Amino acid sequence: MGLKKDIRALAKKHFGECVDVRRHLHENPELSFQEYRTCGYLREQLQKMGLTDIKTVAETGLLATVKGEPGGKPVLLRADIDALPISERNEVAYASKNPGVMHACGHDAHAAMLLLCAKILVQLKDRLKGDVHLLFQPGEEVMPGGATRVLGEEAYQNLGSPIHIGQHVRPDIPVGKVGFRSGKFMASMDELFLTVKGKGGHAAMPENAIDPVLIASHIIVAAQQLVSRMGSPKIPSVLSFGKVLADGAINVLPDEVYIEGTFRTFDENWRKEALAKLETLVKGMAKSMGGSCELKINHGYPHLVNDPQLTADLAKGAEEYIGSAKVIEVDQWMAAEDFAYYSHNGPACFFMLGVGNSEKGIVSGLHTPTFDLDESAIEIGGGLMAWLALGRF
Repeated sequence: MGLKKDIRALAKKHFGECVDVRRHLHENPELSFQEYRTCGYLREQLQKMGLTDIKTVAETGLLATVKGEPGGKPVLLRADIDALPISERNEVAYASKNPGVMHACGHDAHAAMLLLCAKILVQLKDRLKGDVHLLFQPGEEVMPGGATRVLGEEAYQNLGSPIHIGQHVRPDIPVGKVGFRSGKFMASMDELFLTVKGKGGHAAMPENAIDPVLIASHIIVAAQQLVSRMGSPKIPSVLSFGKVLADGAINVLPDEVYIEGTFRTFDENWRKEALAKLETLVKGMAKSMGGSCELKINHGYPHLVNDPQLTADLAKGAEEYIGSAKVIEVDQWMAAEDFAYYSHNGPACFFMLGVGNSEKGIVSGLHTPTFDLDESAIEIGGGLMAWLALGRF
């Protein structure tokens, strides 16, 4: 029996077990950097396979190694494990038991698929060329991101220079398909916090006040120049403000307005330049209207770059495993991912796994209270990761 058939057979054999793993994790979600029970559970699962080289990383994550033949290029396969502060509205037997916390981004499935991959690799390790490192990473959903902590760990630094491979579920891609994108794939992400200060007063006598609501309104509109007129149209950029708090009343002008937003792009030089321009713009606009504006920037993840050669090789490997008709090219995505840090640290590829199924009503987007996935994707994703690691495409 060939390698591909062996992998498919093992993926099918252990599929049910890993569905149970996914459902256990889904019922017991934990927020970023609080994944203690999740980490302990995953460690137990790895130990049951006979793995002994298991290290704690970033406090609530795990790094396990399946040893292969010496001399081969090491590979790191990554799954994130944290959940989101969302109240689940799915009426399923495995719904979250932790009020206000939910696996709404598929990280439960990512962990289950990496465990399925591990089961396959352990049973086929005599055909493994080089070590495969399995990273169950915490804290992807919040800055500074678990990846930054992993990169600073001695256990990670001792791996040398592995190839980094990760996958992410996508409900907008039908189950059975996978999507690749070479080069710049996902955006950088910075968080913006603005405090616009004026002078409060009676709404009927604005001449005695400095209206921060009006100033904030002008700032929100004017700041769009950052994308429409200051940035090159060749560089995708997004500036969005999603939270505006003005604690006045129908007849009260407040002293200040609080604004939160995000800036995302695909070019690190423009990112730095744009944020500097934004600060000049918002402060100048507020000053010109008699007020002031403080801008705090939380610098988040860089843009994610898929190594062109590695991506081409993995896409070809995926075609051999699931068929060329099921491997698609996906567009650039303005979402952000801390896997981006690995992509700036060595050859990396982050690809998308379809989990949507309109016939079953599985259509809700990521980060929504009704997100779910077609669990048949676990067999596909776990087997594919094992195939890519064993085949070294």
